[in-house]
Amino acid sequence: MSAPHLSIPVGVLVERSKGTTPWAEFYWRATGVLAGQPDTPAWTILSDDGQRVTFYAGTADVVLHHTETGFYRDNLNSGAPALWVALRATDGEPPFTIAAVTADPAEGESFTEAGTDLVEQVPMPLSIQQVLAAFVAEHHVERPFFKRKRDRADPEAMARRGRTSGDDLE
Repeated sequence: MSAPHLSIPVGVLVERSKGTTPWAEFYWRATGVLAGQPDTPAWTILSDDGQRVTFYAGTADVVLHHTETGFYRDNLNSGAPALWVALRATDGEPPFTIAAVTADPAEGESFTEAGTDLVEQVPMPLSIQQVLAAFVAEHHVERPFFKRKRDRADPEAMARRGRTSGDDLE
């Protein structure tokens, strides 16, 4: 990936709800992002209704690259622009760190490959949509798609060859 062109700070919201199985006491998930960096300490409880607790988990940067503008444009045109938040479990407190936040759907999907991070797609705030749209308008270059042509196979190269001396086992 090339050097980033723009970094957008965001605050990440995480929800802990009571588990519904005997194997998990709690269920964790990212529920949203806030544009900017709030002056709130990480892992501050924002609400608690007895069943669900919402935390401000901390800040992260959505890093935009000029080579990924096609993916950003597709995200904006999807009808429901989103950000992908990856949370990585810790062995202590706080229970998770923010591994990454991205506006690139392909990168968001790649977060799931490790299988160890919690990855959630959350709605993109309007102010971030506007910044992203301006970034795409400034940096997007339409790249033509070139279909590769395969070399034609030589059927003679794959033909059966006749017996040569030394092939006889008798």
